[in-house]
Parts: sequence; C-alpha cells; structure tokens
Amino acid sequence: MKKSRGRTGRKRRRKHLQGFLDGVNCSHKMEYIKLKKWLKDRGFEDSNLRPAEFWETGRGLMATKALQAGDLIISLPEKCLLTTGTVLSSCLGGYIRKWKPPVSPLLALCTFLIAEKHAGEKSPWKPYLDVLPKTYTCPACLDHDVLNLLPEPLKKKAQEQRIMIHELFISSKGFFSSLQPLFAENTGTIFNYSALEWAWCTINTRTIYMKHPQRECFSLEPDVFALAPYLDLLNHSPNVQVKAAFNEQTRSYEIWTNSQCKKYQEVFICYGPHDNQRLLLEYGFVAMDNPHSSVYVSSDILLKYFSPLDKQRKAKVSVLKDHDFLENLTFGWDGPSWRLLTALKVLSLGADEFACWRRTLLGDVISARNEQQALDTAAKICHFLMEETQHVLLQISQLKRDKEDLKPHLALVEMLRSEDLKILQKSAEILCNLNLATT
Repeated sequence: MKKSRGRTGRKRRRKHLQGFLDGVNCSHKMEYIKLKKWLKDRGFEDSNLRPAEFWETGRGLMATKALQAGDLIISLPEKCLLTTGTVLSSCLGGYIRKWKPPVSPLLALCTFLIAEKHAGEKSPWKPYLDVLPKTYTCPACLDHDVLNLLPEPLKKKAQEQRIMIHELFISSKGFFSSLQPLFAENTGTIFNYSALEWAWCTINTRTIYMKHPQRECFSLEPDVFALAPYLDLLNHSPNVQVKAAFNEQTRSYEIWTNSQCKKYQEVFICYGPHDNQRLLLEYGFVAMDNPHSSVYVSSDILLKYFSPLDKQRKAKVSVLKDHDFLENLTFGWDGPSWRLLTALKVLSLGADEFACWRRTLLGDVISARNEQQALDTAAKICHFLMEETQHVLLQISQLKRDKEDLKPHLALVEMLRSEDLKILQKSAEILCNLNLATT
C-alpha cells in the first residue's frame, strides 16, 4: 500500500516537473486577453498557440496541439502589422512628408513607437505596446562594466552600435522638434535618448523582414521592417527550420514549420544560422549548445605568436589582408576553422617557402613542418583564449556578488563566455588528437 502511494507521489511530482518544463500558461493574464481581443478585431484567428512562461527562454508561445512538418504555425493579417505605411497614415504622416532631408524608415518607426507609448490610454496600439519589453539586453544597453567583459570583437561591435544610436539621436533632434504642434509637453522630454534607445531596440530585436516599395518621403535606406504583434513572442532555436514570408494572396504574414512540435511544448522559429555573438548583438540573448557558435580570434592575438624579427612578416600580413584572411578566424565545435589554419600556415611559411603563399591559400600542403607549426600555434592560441575566458568568468562571479543590479546582464555574458569555454575545450581536444595523429 505504502509503495503504491510513493509511486503515485513520484508520478505526480514528475507530472508537475514536466508541466514546469513545458511552460506555464499565461493566456489568462489581462495583457494577453487584451492583445488577443485587439488582434481579433483586426481579423486574426488563432487556435495553435498560447502565451506561456518557459524555464529556459522566458516568455514564448506554446502549442495547443501537436504540430507536424508542413503545418502553418501562424498567419497574421496585414492589418495587425506595424509598418512605415502605418506611420504615414497616422498624425505623424504630414510631418514626415514635409521634413527635409527625408527621415529613414527606421527613424519613422522609432518616432511612431515613442509617440504611441507617450499617448498611453489614447493609443490604438496600446494592447501591443503593453506586452513589449520595458527594457532590453542588447549590448548597446549594457552597463560599462558589463560591456568590458565581452569578447573583444563583440565589444567593438557593441560600441559601434552605441555610437550609431547616439548619432541617430543627435541627427534627429530637429525633426523631433518639428513635431511640437502635436504635443502639449516639450518634445525634448518625450523624444529623449532613453526613449529612442528603447524604440531602436524594439525594432532591431523584433521586426520581421518585409519589403515595402520605396517612397519619396523616406531616405534611400531599405524599407524592410514590420513589427508583428503576438508573432514576435516566438523564440529562436538554431535547431528548427521554418518558412516565413508575406503571402500576397491572403495578405497575411505566414510562418510554416519544417519541424515537429509536441502539444504543450514551446514553438520555436529560427532567426537564421547565427552564432551567439551575433544573437547577443542583434537580439540580446544567447542560445545554449548553439551549433553555429564560434570563438573569434582577433588579428592582434594571431600575430602575437609570430616573431617580429621574421623578415617576411610584413609581406605575409599584407597577403592575408589583401585576401581577407585576417577577419572571421574562429574556433568552433569542430576545432579551428579552415580560415584560421590557412592564416596560420601563411604566417608559418619558412623563408624558402614564402613564394608558395598562393598554393597555401588554395589549401595545398607545403611541408610537414609548416603543417605542424600551424597546428602547434593553433593549440597555443586556443589555450590562451581558454585562460582568458576562465579569468573573465571569475570576474563575472565576483561582480555578481558585489553588484546585485547588474545580475541579469552579467548572467547573459556569463552564458556567452561559458559557451565559448566549451567550444575552446572541444577545439583543444581536437587539436590534441590531430597532433597525436601527426607524431
């Protein structure tokens, strides 16, 4: 008797745990009820998905029935999409058409989001605005202390992202001022830097690709953005395949799955074969066990392992630069990339071998010594990066203790760096096996 109760208890516990792993249904929350009603008024019908909170990914969409490859996941009518067309048909339209030089499609959307958010209850887009994140975790929004913990190539791109938003803000001040007749408050307080940063991140992390015809009232930058309420709750997984496009016949944006999904499991889409640095830069998250992930080797680290006394060093670097072999050098789950090994082989060419650099770039074996030196140097770089990553992970755990407010951002960089460490450990193992095979 006792035994069977234990088994039932275990079963119940397992069921509870499974439910927790599947996700917690959130469709009863007022914000989602309002959003669904708002979408329904615009012609959206949905029975496949419901909002839920998931243990690993946060909020997302759960399948209400099992999905098979070839099934339509979601079909969002054009009326639900927020595009530059939406902006032009609003009260901002006239101001945009008059402003010279023309504003970019991106700025038009940013301006609309800020204006609608400011309008609060009066905004027809309020049900959508209410479910948008209040803050973002893109590198542009990270604290300076956290930014410094990013790998060098990502840190550089994050700083460029920050400068770009800042320049957009400075260059848009005149346009924002021109909108003063629409507002009782000063436009300077409404269209401030943090409002623009929030709007820019909303568009950068959440828009779907949708080509719009070129309009004279916009600058020549491509008009390819559309915000897709509800659909943008779908999270990314590198392990699924989908087909997504605007269907001209149904006038809806549709996503079809090429993967299966069980009932009550999270439904994923794929944003593209991006590595974790790109995912963090563009979307503000990291995917664990991402098959596309890699660790980048900067040219500074690469050249540190070659003597400055090598008379041909300058010529070798010049060859690599001219043939674009100083960028995108990586370690991946399958070891050092072909590009990284090729760059190392060119830098390892002996004085009597340098004339063969063209053959090296084509993948020919020049000598056993050259091959071995390239592998040895790859192993040294790999170990250096492992030590550097471990050092940063130590700094992160220290900061997590000292700076409570930075914990969510630090956890994100910690995930990125932990994944990097796993890749480097795998690469070190592969290089060790290669070395054993050649000795």
